[in-house]
Amino acid sequence: MGIIGSVVAGYLGGALGMYEPGEGAGWIGSIIGAIIVLFVYGLIAKKA
Repeated sequence: MGIIGSVVAGYLGGALGMYEPGEGAGWIGSIIGAIIVLFVYGLIAKKA
């Protein structure tokens, strides 16, 4: 989940202009991204 969270954070950060293209998300951004991924996963798992 951490790697996926980092990818999500990098994508969202780039879309919001927080990161340059090709720049990875920071440590805090990766944690926030992982929390977002876990939240979405929880929503999907409840419906299944």
